[in-house]
Amino acid sequence: MYLKSLEISGFKSFGKKSTLDFNSPIASIVGPNGSGKSNIAEAFRFVLGEQSIKSMRGKRGEDLIFNGTKDAGRQNRASVKVVFDNRKRVLDIDFDDVSIERVVHRDGVNEYLINGSSVRLKDIIELLAKAHIGSSGHHIISQGEADRILNANLRERREMVEDALGLKIYQYKRAESERKLEKTEENIKSVESLRREITPHLTFLKKQVEKVEKALVMKDELTNLYLEYFRREDAYLKHEKKTLGDAKRGPTEALAKLEKELSLARTVLAKSGNKDEKSNELISLEGKIRIVRENLDVLSRSLGRLEGNISAEERRREKAKHALGSADEKLVHLKDVEELEKRVGESLKIAEGSEDFSKIREVLKSIRDIFARFISDKKQGGAPKEIEDAEAELTRLNSEKKGIEAEIEKDKKEEAGYHKAYETLKNDIEKEKDSSRDAEKAIFKIMAEQNQIHGELSVLKVREELYHHDEEDFKRELGEAGHLVGRAIVEYENFKIQGEALETDRTGQQERRKRIEKIKVRLEDAGGGGADDIMKEFREVSEREAFLTRELEDLRKSSASLEILIKELEQRLDIEFKEGVLKINKQFQEFFALMFGGGTAALEVVRETKKKKALTDLDLEGMGEMPEEMGEEEEGKEGIDISVSLPRKKTKGLAMLSGGERALTSIALIFAVSQVNPPPFIILDETDAALDEANSKKYGDMIENLSKYSQLILITHNRETMSRAGILYGITMGSDGISKLLSIAFEEAAQVAK
Repeated sequence: MYLKSLEISGFKSFGKKSTLDFNSPIASIVGPNGSGKSNIAEAFRFVLGEQSIKSMRGKRGEDLIFNGTKDAGRQNRASVKVVFDNRKRVLDIDFDDVSIERVVHRDGVNEYLINGSSVRLKDIIELLAKAHIGSSGHHIISQGEADRILNANLRERREMVEDALGLKIYQYKRAESERKLEKTEENIKSVESLRREITPHLTFLKKQVEKVEKALVMKDELTNLYLEYFRREDAYLKHEKKTLGDAKRGPTEALAKLEKELSLARTVLAKSGNKDEKSNELISLEGKIRIVRENLDVLSRSLGRLEGNISAEERRREKAKHALGSADEKLVHLKDVEELEKRVGESLKIAEGSEDFSKIREVLKSIRDIFARFISDKKQGGAPKEIEDAEAELTRLNSEKKGIEAEIEKDKKEEAGYHKAYETLKNDIEKEKDSSRDAEKAIFKIMAEQNQIHGELSVLKVREELYHHDEEDFKRELGEAGHLVGRAIVEYENFKIQGEALETDRTGQQERRKRIEKIKVRLEDAGGGGADDIMKEFREVSEREAFLTRELEDLRKSSASLEILIKELEQRLDIEFKEGVLKINKQFQEFFALMFGGGTAALEVVRETKKKKALTDLDLEGMGEMPEEMGEEEEGKEGIDISVSLPRKKTKGLAMLSGGERALTSIALIFAVSQVNPPPFIILDETDAALDEANSKKYGDMIENLSKYSQLILITHNRETMSRAGILYGITMGSDGISKLLSIAFEEAAQVAK
């Protein structure tokens, strides 16, 4: 025996826990109508994984739970547990006893357990499928379903036979492989879609990377130029600073000494008793000359700064002109581009509203002409706004320069007038030959020396202003270079210079400056900015594209493997199915002849036929004469047909059988199928209801023969069938509405009687 016991608790009419032990090859379940005996068969369906509530005479999961009566409360859960003897390892699990349990709760949640451990429904179906057991099929034949195999269509009948032959595992694998193949095909389409999406972006990035690579080459060239330029400029500025410092030191010290002497002479002159009008005039002239000289110093510094700014603007103008000189580097105003977009948009609106192909071609040609004229105009166009701005700024700076130069000229004339008065006064004092004039003479001498030193310092101040301007340019260029070529530029002091002296190479520096400006313009046009981001994005997109390519290749290989597997499963299924049909036919013929005392019965593998699609009047009008093949039937999938011929009658075919004859035929076929590939157990729910006494005896003999191969659970009212059982379970239902079990073990009773 493979089936040991069935435990029911809270399932349908079994409000209390009930256990059926199957320790006999044939067990019979009897009871009056409505007592709940058919619930036993449904309990088997339930625990073996049946998902159709309708097949268990319910609408919802909670319909399977005992709902209570006036004397008994309702249950919140229903459970069914079946125990198998697995010592022969019929079930592919390493336990001698295997219990399978299913629990349903009122909220519709189901639990599945194997030997008390929670599992998935899929795990139970796979475990049972390998042992040719399922929730429905040839081994559970419920009341009214015995005739189903006769009433089924060709395809449904084939599925029943395949299930009986134990080919369900192949069907399950094929269905699973088909689902995987469908999912794989969806994944292939998804991956191909992703590749199509990123391909244009990857192409764009490749072009950007080419620009970046060119920019990197220019960047390296610019870096080397910058390093040499800054190395030379730094050396020049240091040399100039030292030269200016040395040059200013002597005159500054001499001027300080003269200031002391002048102060002393003024003190002497102020204390002199012979102080007169000429002395006061001398002191006044000296003060005026000093004020004018200080103002000239301020103006000279302002003039130096202006000249530096003018030089910077001239370089900016030259840079813009250089960009203007190259057709690839010309600048275009945004408002001009917006105007172009507006004109093209107006032309496209005309094309969108027209269905005339020739007119659309004219519009496209006009758009091409608009672009051509725009490009031509911009190639030959005037200076862009940047040049205009530079010119305007230069005009303003030059105007300001002229104003300062005019003030300088005015102050110089004023200073010359003071010097002339100073010389006149000096001559007058010299003529007097009076010792009281020694102080005035000393002042004249000191002021003459001061004038000479101030002249030298003025020249040095101009040089100093130029130095400061060059130093500011150096710092600004260094910052810009750091932005363009990175931190490597700070290493310019380590750059090795070959050739001419560092300090005096101003002409070479100007040439280097021009080359740097040209490369900067080209670098900006090449889009050197964001190179790291572009390269990073290109690497990421390339890696993504490579991954998708590998993924697509793997998916296609998987798809091909699944197609091969499905084909192999179909071939295996077809071969074993046809071999199984031959074996079934042998048993079917024997059981049929036993039931009817002769005659013939067989299963035939045929192809379904279906009418081709009917043509409408419109189809016929378009085709002219109707082809000969139209209206014929076309072949479909293979199925199973049943051919029967009764003895001593001309009855042929299922349609001509009476109700009793159909019942006998279905029983013969069910038993034939069961003996070809015997399942561990078979449940027959009142399949003998339509049999008379004579046929009941034949049915009983067949049951005894079948019990040698499969364990039988019979739900019956037939006395002959009951007599063949080793154990008899009676189902009763009292006033409380709960099904109860009574059992009689005939084999044990016989032993006691002896």
